[in-house]
Formats: sequence, structure tokens, C-alpha cells
Amino acid sequence: MFIHLGGDTVIRSKDVVAILDQDTHDSSSITKQFLSSHENRDVIEISKELTKSVVVTIDRVYLSPISSLTLRRRAQVVSEFEDYSEDVGESSQS
Repeated sequence: MFIHLGGDTVIRSKDVVAILDQDTHDSSSITKQFLSSHENRDVIEISKELTKSVVVTIDRVYLSPISSLTLRRRAQVVSEFEDYSEDVGESSQS
């Protein structure tokens, strides 16, 4: 399944490693260090709007104008739907 990060950006949910609040980026030295190491490559700014969350995937980092809470909810809905689909598929094969 997919998660909409804002603008025209949609990513595969299984590629998501972390969804971080922008405030975490501003306050955590470890997060700052990680993002600065990726700053010149593989960082995609989705919108010129205020960045509210940082989404880390397997191969890229996205700066999203959508809050981390909203993105986590979207990811959770996708995860629950995938779990439901697997359960339905298994029971229909029995």
C-alpha cells in the first residue's frame, strides 16, 4: 500500500523506516547529525510550505508539510488494512 506525504508525493508504506516530528529534528543532536549526513543527497523537500515532519525511508528522506501525527495515522490505517487483507486471504484459502 501507499502513503501520501503531501503534494504529489506518494511512497510505499513498506519502505518507511521512521516518521519524525520536525520538533524532534530541531531538538535532537542525533537526528540533526543523521539528516545533515543526508542533506546534499537523497533529501526531498515536498513543498515550500513549513516542514512539519521528516519521513525516513530505505533510500530517501522526505520533508513533509503534513504533521507526523497525521502521517502515522495514515500508516496505521494502511497497516491495519494490509493485516485485514492477509487474514481474509488466508481464511478464503482454507
